[in-house]
Amino acid sequence: MKTIALFLTLMLTWAHAWAQEVDDGNDLLNRPADRTYDLILESGYLKVGVYENFPPYSYEVDGEPRGVDIELGKRIAWEMGVEFRVHWITPDENLGDDLRNNVWKGHYLAKQRLADVMLRVPYDKKYAYMQDSTGEYINEQVVLFGPYQQETWQIAFDPEKLDSVETVAVFQYHPIGVEIDTLPDFYLSSGLGGRLRDQVRHYRNVREAFEAMRAGEVSAVMGMRSEIDHELARPENAAFRLAGNGFPGIGKQVWDVGMAIKHTHRQLGYALEAIVDRLVKQGEMDALFADLNLRYSVPQYYREFLDAKALARAEGEL
Repeated sequence: MKTIALFLTLMLTWAHAWAQEVDDGNDLLNRPADRTYDLILESGYLKVGVYENFPPYSYEVDGEPRGVDIELGKRIAWEMGVEFRVHWITPDENLGDDLRNNVWKGHYLAKQRLADVMLRVPYDKKYAYMQDSTGEYINEQVVLFGPYQQETWQIAFDPEKLDSVETVAVFQYHPIGVEIDTLPDFYLSSGLGGRLRDQVRHYRNVREAFEAMRAGEVSAVMGMRSEIDHELARPENAAFRLAGNGFPGIGKQVWDVGMAIKHTHRQLGYALEAIVDRLVKQGEMDALFADLNLRYSVPQYYREFLDAKALARAEGEL
């Protein structure tokens, strides 16, 4: 009975959320409208897809969208001369599902609910051109483009419990908090032949892990750098410190973050790419992050061709 009640509650919640979405599709054929660049300009608004409840990237405060991806979406819409509209994304099992449900096809329960562009998408050429067993491109329906940030992993620790964190081996003896079912969870649980596993503590998100650190339940927290920066900017976490260590064997230590659009909307992609390119190169992206007390790193994509002076400008040093 509990399972049925939960299912019905979720169905009602989803139905209410989708009812709030602007219906700009074709009711007769039950398919999403093809919102090309010209139609977006004509409609007067841009629907920007961002993950819900994902601070500091995208979340709500008193019903108002907040976060660095929200501010970027607003800036992009302003540059285009249209209104910003948020399209909240509930993460599915993997990125491919999120792209299908929100960028090119739509969820089977709400096919007309699509974003014009999706943010916070890993910019990875191997993933973009991944093929299935028959040689077909898995992501042929979407275009991944416009890297605007480089993200990395980070540890924050309690100096009352640890003098420093020179290596993750210290967590053989000290508990560390992670968000459950994330790469830090898998990495630490299997690290050093499993010797860290008993010291890994699981929480629903990074904020809860910091709450546990304030309560003395863990000595450190591992998450994405922007998540850690966001929590350290809170007054109640002022006593905690950043670790300077790397993460040997983690696979991807750093990665670029970009955008995604439906493959037929190339003109929109070119316009968005030009806007983001200017924001990165002029140091405005760095300023956007700094306004939210977040550190910014220029994507590796730009590091491969910008000279030292241009890179310094992009990093807000000029």
